[in-house]
Amino acid sequence: MILPGEFWLADILFTDGSRPKRRPALVLWLDAEDAIVAVVTSAAPRSRTDVSLVDWAASGLRMASTVRLSRLDSLEQSLLIRRVGAISAADGDAVKQVWVNDLGPQF
Repeated sequence: MILPGEFWLADILFTDGSRPKRRPALVLWLDAEDAIVAVVTSAAPRSRTDVSLVDWAASGLRMASTVRLSRLDSLEQSLLIRRVGAISAADGDAVKQVWVNDLGPQF
């Protein structure tokens, strides 16, 4: 069973569609058979919509990680390969804060 707030491994396509890369993704919400996920990267934050995880190790991630809220994907739940862990309460609050303050339609 997949739940929002969990980290799962998934094959995420590069933005140019050239090939997928297996990487962790944070499940943000479920919509019928789809999971809306944010890409997780080991790269340092590069914009205000990137959230550096403090509790990455306790969350099951192998290295210091950043949730990239500017990289959302809608994946069929069947494409989520393996559960890695779950986001901590503190990191979850940080992600929610950035979502509320910095995301949404800008028109």
